[in-house]
Amino acid sequence: MTQPADSARPLQTTGIFRRKPIDADEDSGLERSIGLWQLTAIGLGAIIGAGIFALAGTVAKNQAGPAVSVSFLIAGVASACAALSYAEFGGLIPRAGSAYTYGYAVLGECVGWFIGWDLLLEYTAIVAVVAIGVSQYIDFLLNAIGLDLPSWMLGAPGTGSGHHVDLFAVLLCLLVAWLLNRGIHTGAQVETWLVFVKIAIVIAVVVVGAFYVKSDNLSPYFPHGLSGAASGAAIVFFAVFGYDAMSTAAEESKEAERNLPKAIVLSLAIAMVLYLLAATVLTGMVDYRHLSDTAAFAAAFDSAGLSQFAKVVAIGAIVGIFTVLFSFTLGASRVWYAISRDGLLPAWFAKTNAHRSPYRPVWIVGLVSAGIAGFVKIGDAAELTNIGILLAFVVVSAAVIVLRYRSPELPRTFRTPLMPITPLVGIGFSLWLITKLQEATWIRFAVWFVIGVVIYAAYGYRHSRLGQGQVVQTDDA
Repeated sequence: MTQPADSARPLQTTGIFRRKPIDADEDSGLERSIGLWQLTAIGLGAIIGAGIFALAGTVAKNQAGPAVSVSFLIAGVASACAALSYAEFGGLIPRAGSAYTYGYAVLGECVGWFIGWDLLLEYTAIVAVVAIGVSQYIDFLLNAIGLDLPSWMLGAPGTGSGHHVDLFAVLLCLLVAWLLNRGIHTGAQVETWLVFVKIAIVIAVVVVGAFYVKSDNLSPYFPHGLSGAASGAAIVFFAVFGYDAMSTAAEESKEAERNLPKAIVLSLAIAMVLYLLAATVLTGMVDYRHLSDTAAFAAAFDSAGLSQFAKVVAIGAIVGIFTVLFSFTLGASRVWYAISRDGLLPAWFAKTNAHRSPYRPVWIVGLVSAGIAGFVKIGDAAELTNIGILLAFVVVSAAVIVLRYRSPELPRTFRTPLMPITPLVGIGFSLWLITKLQEATWIRFAVWFVIGVVIYAAYGYRHSRLGQGQVVQTDDA
């Protein structure tokens, strides 16, 4: 069979910008066992969680008012531009690693390495942040049933009187690691059922809450102007990028070339509809100035006299946040696996267990995220997130433009529409959001980047399988 244009060209085999063949022949220790709806569930598991149950209330109260729905819409449209770029790569390069793999194949090894290195930190930090966030709803639920637990186990040091460790957050991180090491098939089945429960509860929130919406609460709709809604978008963007974690599971998907692009688009579309409806109901039920900073939905229903339903909402939030933990732990471990398989980190990390799970990265991510979640304040942990994801969006959006013009005849099962406008919008919005990040975030990122430079120079460059000529092309595309 005739090879596509990109793979027919001689590959650059030396230098930090050497590119991995798009159709590289690689042995995978992973199991291809998950279908379209399980992939979509992993995407929904990552997207729907903290955004609805934790961020909507605080952004409405402090930044956007009722226009928090517009904040979600702005963030969703911008995120969709990057998502469509991911969808094109997902069908073209259905391998583990997501932005790391796409960057490596199109822009070169050093670009792929640094995006992968960033994602390891970002995903692990997200797992920790989300695990801390679930404590808000666990605390609400326990108080609602009259159960008081010792204060030492209810939060990290400095978060409250007598707090020493957020025990629930620690146990959740470790539970997710254990579940993932039971194999992707088992883990994806559990994730799919939990996502189904979560979506059912979100729909129930919208339907029940609609009867308690008061139009007066939605006026003025833009109390802080459009700029307030835009500022809110910079915050809730954290809630609408989970599809990139789902794309790391490409190598464990059946018919990934077709299913992965569909799952990316489906998961983001479903999530955005639910976000817009839920945010509108929340700000319609309660004056935005009186929203609770924690457990906003449960508190809203409790104030409406629906205390029993508020408990159901709290349970839905806990389930929802658990699915986020699963998706991002999966993402971190698969990026780590892909980097190690390529030789940029020791191959010891790419070993799989009897369930064909890369168990070493899974447990390391679980233990590190548990340590952060148990002993670090949520604000400090949150500062580690976002910048790496946004840079990944920039790289993927840029790479899809480069590859479209460099190799237009590659067999794409999905094509990003309105090229190059769509990816350029994704790049522009991501760069704008990066400028909104705090100085402390940049300092932490710089430290992590320098560590990455040292590791790549001392180990990755010299041990790269591509650099040693161990990566070959297949005979067909």
